[in-house]
Amino acid sequence: MKSGFVALTGRPNAGKSTLINALVKEKIAIVSPKAQTTRSEIRGIVNTEEGQIVFTDTPGIHKARHRLEVRMNKEASNVIQGVDLIYLVADGSQPFGTGDEYVLRMIENAGVPAFLIFNKIDKMSHEQVVKNLLTWQKHHAFEEFFPISALKQNDFHDLIETTFRYLPEGDAMFPMDVVSDEPINFRMAEIIREKILLCTEEEVPHASAVVIENKEHDDKGWHIQAMILVEKQGQKGILIGKGGNMLRKINNASAREIQDLLQEPVELSLFVRVEEEWRDKDSRISQYGYGNIDE
Repeated sequence: MKSGFVALTGRPNAGKSTLINALVKEKIAIVSPKAQTTRSEIRGIVNTEEGQIVFTDTPGIHKARHRLEVRMNKEASNVIQGVDLIYLVADGSQPFGTGDEYVLRMIENAGVPAFLIFNKIDKMSHEQVVKNLLTWQKHHAFEEFFPISALKQNDFHDLIETTFRYLPEGDAMFPMDVVSDEPINFRMAEIIREKILLCTEEEVPHASAVVIENKEHDDKGWHIQAMILVEKQGQKGILIGKGGNMLRKINNASAREIQDLLQEPVELSLFVRVEEEWRDKDSRISQYGYGNIDE
């Protein structure tokens, strides 16, 4: 059999998380229209008769303004150094820019084969797809090109089969019946953070972190307490909302999805605390599970 690691990299909002969810046919990575949704590498596992592919979704590469973002970029760079193949996921509807050049340099330094995954073609005409692909071809000699729609497409058979051709012979690295190795507490915290991203605007979603503080089980199901961290009192007020409406909205939406994940009834309690400038403190970034790099 064949097995290997494939890193998904690219600029923010290219659709990496949507793609990894589509590939493993389960939601393992949160998705939102906001940049920097993914803060840490997330692994998704595809198992077939031919072997096992371990996909790693990485944070979108962007200009860093906080220590958290520096570490996110570093983590993305580190991940692609230790894989067998790279998918560069690009938003095909956007013009090639300086940010893409930076990502390409990282890929060239990695020295492994790379596919161009040309995403969001559902937003483009055939002529636009061809024109933009030709632009990308001028900048890097990709081994393969795949125009796709991660959001709309249901079948990725050709992509999976082609990927196996580039992977080495080897045993499975994870049990053949799992699709992710992410701890359940991390997945629950990410679900809550996704709802914050979807429900709030401006700086609030990017200044938020989520920690599962307590989790208990009885004959009624799961009782979970989670803390949302923000950096300013004003952000706390926005998250709670008038009469607690915003926090209730986030709580209810999160509880429904966590219940689907755990397949049992869930009682979720959310709290909000101010932790000033946590995005610039390495100890806090590590504690909250983001930007996992060696310090």
